[in-house]
Amino acid sequence: MKIEDLLKTSGQISETKKLVLNLIVTANFLSEEMQEVLKPYGISSQQFNVLRILRGQKGKPANLGTIQERMVSKMSNTTRLVDKLIEKGFCQRITCPSNRRKVEITITDAGQELLKEIDPLVESMENRFSEKLTTEELTKLNNKLNELRNTN
Repeated sequence: MKIEDLLKTSGQISETKKLVLNLIVTANFLSEEMQEVLKPYGISSQQFNVLRILRGQKGKPANLGTIQERMVSKMSNTTRLVDKLIEKGFCQRITCPSNRRKVEITITDAGQELLKEIDPLVESMENRFSEKLTTEELTKLNNKLNELRNTN
């Protein structure tokens, strides 16, 4: 469906405005799809992102700064997200014995198991979204999106 039809507008929209609107609408669509996948597990997409970051540490703890810089959504309150994951038993906070101000976070076995269960569902959603594009088109689109983000 064309963006004009989706937004029910009859006026002329510049190609630049269409691009921006398409990106926003598509990002919102993907966010809603991800929320639907994660809803049965009681975690948000931001919490899922934190768990994936911690898994990517391969057993090494991460501090809040490391998690924050790797977050997809930089607007997230990392401390609050981690606290909720700790309450659910999916990660744990470790205080350095020699420096009590140094706090690091690790994923628990329960967090690892949750990701193993969710990963195939997320991959299926991603594949459904991208199945209309060839591998070459996906590569080109990814490259163009990278270029758009690097306009400064």
